[in-house]
Amino acid sequence: MQVELAHLQQGFADVGYICDQNALLTVYLALKLQKPLLIEGAPGVGKTELGKTLAKVLKTELIRLQCYEGLDETKALYEWNYQRQLLRIQMDCLLAESELVEEDLFSLSYLLERPLLKAIRAPEKKVLLIDEIDKCDPEFEAFLLEVLSDFQISIPELGTLHAENIPAVVLTSNNERELSDGLKRRCLYLYFNFPDVARESQIIRTRVPEIGERFAVEIARVIAHIRSEEEMRKKPSIAETLDWTRALVALGNTRVDGALVSDTLNLLLKNRQDQLLFHRNIGKKGVDELLQQPAGRGGGV
Repeated sequence: MQVELAHLQQGFADVGYICDQNALLTVYLALKLQKPLLIEGAPGVGKTELGKTLAKVLKTELIRLQCYEGLDETKALYEWNYQRQLLRIQMDCLLAESELVEEDLFSLSYLLERPLLKAIRAPEKKVLLIDEIDKCDPEFEAFLLEVLSDFQISIPELGTLHAENIPAVVLTSNNERELSDGLKRRCLYLYFNFPDVARESQIIRTRVPEIGERFAVEIARVIAHIRSEEEMRKKPSIAETLDWTRALVALGNTRVDGALVSDTLNLLLKNRQDQLLFHRNIGKKGVDELLQQPAGRGGGV
C-alpha cells in the first residue's frame, strides 16, 4: 500500500482531522519506513483520533488494543478455544475409529486471535492502534517490544508466524509513566500539545460547519484560558470542546459570555474541584473581560 504525502495530506483534510506539517510528515515517514509511531501527550489532544483517522485515509480496518494494568499476552496475542477443543475430544470419543492426535487440537482453526495476532496475520495491511501503552505493566511493554521489532509471533504449538503485511502501528501514551528507551528507539515520535486558539477554532469550524467564525474563535479563546489554569486536574479535551460547541449551537447561541460559560460549565469540566477552581480564579467576570480584549491578548493565542 503506497501512500504519497500529498494523498495523505488530502485524506486528513477530507475527514476533518487538522494537524500541522510536522505531524503529517512524521505519519508519512512511519508508513514509508514501516516503523511504529509513538504519540505522547495529555489526554484529549487527539492522539487516538489520529490512529482512527489514519485507518479511514488508508481505507482499511482499525485494530485496537486498549492497554490497562494487568494486560497480558493472552488478551493481546491469542488464546486457544478450549471449549471447541473439548467438544472435539468428546465427539471423537463417540467414534469407534477415532484417530485424534494432539496436532489436530492445536491448529489455526482452534486459535482465537487477539489484536496483535490479528494485525500480523491479516492478508491486507491494517492499522494497529495500541492505545495508552503507558497504562500497561513494564513486563508487557517488554513483550510488545519483541513483537514490534520483527513483526512475528512464536506459538509453541504452531511455530513462528510472520506478518503477511506489516501493519501501520500507532501507539499512544498519556505520560502516566516513562516508557522504555528500547520501545522509543523502535518508533518514530510525536508529542501533541493542546492546539492554540487559531488551530482549535479551525477544528471547531471543520467539525461544526454551521458555526460562525467569530463564535468559533470566542469558544477557542475561552477553552484556551481555562486550560491555562495549571492547578486544573482534567483540562477540557478537544472532543469536549466540540460537544460544548454543539450544545451551545443547539441552545441557539451565537456569542459567548460569562453567564453562558458558567451555566454550561458541567459540559467542559467534569471534576468538582476543577469547577470550583474555575469559579475561584476565572468566573463569569473573567470570561467577559477575556472576550472584551482583542484576540491575541490574554486569550491563549
